Amino acid sequence: MEPAPEPRSVYRHRLFTRLWHWVNALAILILIPSGLMIFNAHPRLYWGHYGANFDHAWLELPRFPGWATIPSHYSLAGARHWHLFFALVLGFGLLAYMIIGLINRHLQRDLRIRAAELAPRHLADDFTAHLALRFHDPARPGAYNIFQKLSYAGVVFVLLPLLIASGLAISPGMWPWLADLFGGRQSARSVHFIAMACMTLFIIVHLTLVILAGPINEVRSMITGWWRVPEEAE
Repeated sequence: MEPAPEPRSVYRHRLFTRLWHWVNALAILILIPSGLMIFNAHPRLYWGHYGANFDHAWLELPRFPGWATIPSHYSLAGARHWHLFFALVLGFGLLAYMIIGLINRHLQRDLRIRAAELAPRHLADDFTAHLALRFHDPARPGAYNIFQKLSYAGVVFVLLPLLIASGLAISPGMWPWLADLFGGRQSARSVHFIAMACMTLFIIVHLTLVILAGPINEVRSMITGWWRVPEEAE
């Protein structure tokens, strides 16, 4: 009786990708709750250049509780210190990721979306596989599927730049023309909040899929770079 073959591993994540992932994760986990504390100072959102208590707000929320904010007690100055520092970490980290990703061809190799992958039949097959909790292509077990590519590309090239640009637009002393691009400083604040909500939703979905795909294997690959091919993909 022959012994069972050892599970095959593929080198899935390069060192810089792993470092950027964890630094980015830390930055986001500080930016969101510190941003909620800043939002608590005036939990109303407007469109246009101006917004105050007696102006019509398109969204008004109750203040977020202390367990969801940084700091946990009301401190606008403290929240701004946390938020602005990790905003720099996020912004320069994204810039480095894009530059190095182009140099080592990570972006072209792993995130490039091909026309065939957007074909309705391919999308339907991939969606059906996701419903069956099969997240990996047996022919290319270490490669991203089309939904991963679309979500990661959307975060890297749309959502994160939008967060950074709208954050700069509402920062005091920054370029006034940047706020004008959003239709006003209050519009930029609204866009910033919406983008934050989308990022929060992405994190929830991402963590859910990591758990469903096998958290030990997925987290280990993001620490060591080596990803063990699941039995169904062998």
